[in-house]
Amino acid sequence: MKKNKIIFISMFFLFLIILSLYFDSEFVKVISLTRNNFLNDVFNGITFFSSGIVIFIFFTGLFLLKKNSRKQILPLWFTIFLSVVVGFVLKIAIQRPRPFQLGLVSVLDVLEKNSHLIWNFAFPSFHAMLAFCVVPLLSKEFPKLKYVWLTFACLVALSRVYFGLHFLSDVIAGGVIGYLLGIIVIKIEKENRFGEKIYNKIFRK
Repeated sequence: MKKNKIIFISMFFLFLIILSLYFDSEFVKVISLTRNNFLNDVFNGITFFSSGIVIFIFFTGLFLLKKNSRKQILPLWFTIFLSVVVGFVLKIAIQRPRPFQLGLVSVLDVLEKNSHLIWNFAFPSFHAMLAFCVVPLLSKEFPKLKYVWLTFACLVALSRVYFGLHFLSDVIAGGVIGYLLGIIVIKIEKENRFGEKIYNKIFRK
């Protein structure tokens, strides 16, 4: 992707994040009105399949299946790890309360009991970051799966707002940051081939 195009897209999404801040409260309230048992189950399943460990295992297995993509497993792992670290640092630094903690919407008891009383910072969305950080590498190695995964990643982002765990700006920022981290790792790999070198050293004579 050309540098000017990356800058333009980054500026566009920065504007989108800033704009979404003005509609955060209203948007999460409107989305919460659509709640029902069927959507609760659907988004609960999406939440499970978008967890860090599931994404790690799924994409590691996917890249192992294709011989030419195995050398990209280390960049894949580094992308996921970098997203976790950056997300953790931003959450601690910003410490934005979740919508349900502000009393804007309710949250399902099962989600609250699982983790959100302890790990309770909203910005950015970890799930959105992890879902979108793999998109650049997936587009490069498995282009036919890109739009399928993008659709799933968007549903992941929507599920976080649906459950009252994140604002719209949280998931947009998480998705954008994750995507940009994926691009950065690809650029580093292209210039240095650290993943390919390590793979060749371990698995090839």
